[in-house]
Order: sequence, then C-alpha cells, then structure tokens
Amino acid sequence: MVVNKTDEEWKKQLDPQQYRVLRKKATEPAFTGKYLHNKEKGVYVCGACGAELFSSDTKYDSGSGWPSFWTALAKDNILEVPDRALGMERIEILCRNCGSHLGHVFDDGPQPTGVRYCVNSLSLDFKKKDSK
Repeated sequence: MVVNKTDEEWKKQLDPQQYRVLRKKATEPAFTGKYLHNKEKGVYVCGACGAELFSSDTKYDSGSGWPSFWTALAKDNILEVPDRALGMERIEILCRNCGSHLGHVFDDGPQPTGVRYCVNSLSLDFKKKDSK
C-alpha cells in the first residue's frame, strides 16, 4: 500500500516538528530524540504511515546522537537515494511506502553488516513487543 497525501493532509496529520523532519527533510538535534535511549523490545515503524522499518534487536548505541540500527527489518520498506545537500555526499533513507525522510545510512556500522542506519526519532513510532 503506497500512501499518497497532499502537503496539507500531511500538515494536519503530523505535528509541526514531525512535519519538518518527515516531509521537509530536516534533522532533529543530536541527543534529543525520544528513542535514542529506548531499550524496550519491539518494532520501529514510520512515524507518518506505520510501515515496519527496524527491529529493536538491531538497534545499538553508535554515539552519534540518533537512534542507530545495523540493518533494516524490511529493506523493501526503505528507499535509499543520493543526498548532496549541505556540500556532502550521503545516502538518504526514505520510507518507500509514503516517501517520508527517515535519516541517512552510512558504511561505518558494526558487523555483521558494517552499516549504520542513522534515524531521526521524530521519523519513528515504536510498537512495543507483547511480553506474553
């Protein structure tokens, strides 16, 4: 299911900070995100559409100031695109389902993948795993 909404619809759905990050590709300040230190078990989903993105099992402390993951839960739900903004060459990650900005992926992560998905907390929601 691909989500297509107008800019006005996104503004009504998201709070101003989420809108700025998810739809306008801003970055939340380092070390301020609500999921940076989250240690609960569960799944991180897109804050705009709810698509499953990352598992708590692959989250780690990269020291970067943003939630970091060494792999995606469902790589088909993430789109990687070149980002040459700010005079740097990076790879931006977007939710494939709704096109929302999530953050960036870098090649300085831990094994077994060697990658670091660096994600804005404002781009995510968290679905806690049932402890049954």
